[in-house]
Amino acid sequence: MPRPERRPLARTLLAVLLATALTWVVSGCSGGADRKPKSQPTEVGTPLPEFDTLSLIVARGAFCERVPKDAVERALGGPATKESSYSNGESARLTREVRDVAHENSCTFAMKGEVVARGWVFAPPATPRQARDLTKQAQGRRGCRPSVGAAAFGRPSVALLCREGGGLSASFRGLFGDAWLSCSLTVPAPVDDTQALLDRTGRWCVEVAKAAAA
Repeated sequence: MPRPERRPLARTLLAVLLATALTWVVSGCSGGADRKPKSQPTEVGTPLPEFDTLSLIVARGAFCERVPKDAVERALGGPATKESSYSNGESARLTREVRDVAHENSCTFAMKGEVVARGWVFAPPATPRQARDLTKQAQGRRGCRPSVGAAAFGRPSVALLCREGGGLSASFRGLFGDAWLSCSLTVPAPVDDTQALLDRTGRWCVEVAKAAAA
C-alpha cells in the first residue's frame, strides 16, 4: 500500500507559522507607532508658600530679560502682546497719572490690554524700618485691602487686593536683603475667586523673585 503524501501538510504548517511570525513582527513594529504618546504634564509654576523667600537675596538691578517666557504666559494665560520696561534713572510712566524719573527697575507684560503682569524692584537700598513703612503705605492705598494669612514674600512683606480701573489687581511686596521687590497681576473684573487670583499671582511672583535674584 502506498504511503500518504505528507508534503502538502508540512507546507501548510510552515506557511501558517511564517504568517503568524510575520503578523507578530508587523504588529510589534507598528504598535509603537500607533500608540499615542503620553501627554506631558502641564507646568503650573511653584506656589509661593512652597518657595523660600526669606533666605533669598535680590539684586537691585535690571532683571526683565531673565524672566522666563513660559512664566509670563502662565501668568497672563497666553502669549504677551505687549511688553515694556524701564531702568533706574530713565524717564518713565510710573503710574497711570505719574510720569517721572524712575528710581526702580520694572518690566510689564500685557495680553490684549486685559491681563497685565508686572515686576519691579527699587534701585535705592531699603532698611527694615523703611520696608515696614512701605508695607503700611501699601496697606493704606485707596481701593486696596491686605490679604490676611498670605505667604511671605521676603520680610517684612504684604499681599494686597486692589481695584484698579475696571479690573482687580493682586500683588506681593517685600524686602529681600536690602531690595524692596514688588510684583502684581491685574485681571478684568469681576473676579469670583480672589484666592485663585492670589495663588496665580504668587506663582508669578516666584518667577519674578528668581529672575531678580539671578
